[in-house]
Amino acid sequence: METLEDIRKEILNCKKCPLHLTKKNYVPGSGSGKSGIVFVGEAPGREEDLRGEPFVGSAGKLLTELLSSVGLTREEVFICNVLKCRPPNNRDPLPEEVEACGSYLVRQLNALKPDLIVCLGRHSASYIFSLFGLNFSSITKVCGRVFEVEEWDKKVKIFPLYHPAAVLYRVQLREEYERQFRLIGELCGKERKQRTLFDF
Repeated sequence: METLEDIRKEILNCKKCPLHLTKKNYVPGSGSGKSGIVFVGEAPGREEDLRGEPFVGSAGKLLTELLSSVGLTREEVFICNVLKCRPPNNRDPLPEEVEACGSYLVRQLNALKPDLIVCLGRHSASYIFSLFGLNFSSITKVCGRVFEVEEWDKKVKIFPLYHPAAVLYRVQLREEYERQFRLIGELCGKERKQRTLFDF
């Protein structure tokens, strides 16, 4: 069975799209996913590109803080992006880049078989919704709602949220964002005890 390490090694040699020519480091993902939770963002930013790790800039600090506030560590969850290389100047991912790189995320999800996938931002939510046959309209309409799909012989929850960067720019979102993370933490506590599906 394919492991995260197998996929990581392949990503570190990827030349499927031109982004490998402009990036400094590949950013395969980090953590273990042993909590049953995977966080999926859009693409690496400047800090992530420099360090080769996902969510280590200001948005990443907020994510780490919110995880800690609900009793989770970055090591317990798996954090990654749809794209594994930074788009120049942090521009939006191009469709051909998502198509080329998305298969790595699919393989990572298949290796982890998570119970909960948290989509961070519209690009992540759009891709994950498409992957699981869900209808995506806009991040505003789906944010904070729980969707359930059948995958890996079990029910899997999809939980789209705003990207942490959006919360940094729009402070009025912070309170609701914290509430959504508290919900993740409560459900994760139940999940840890009995390793069954979350009850949202």
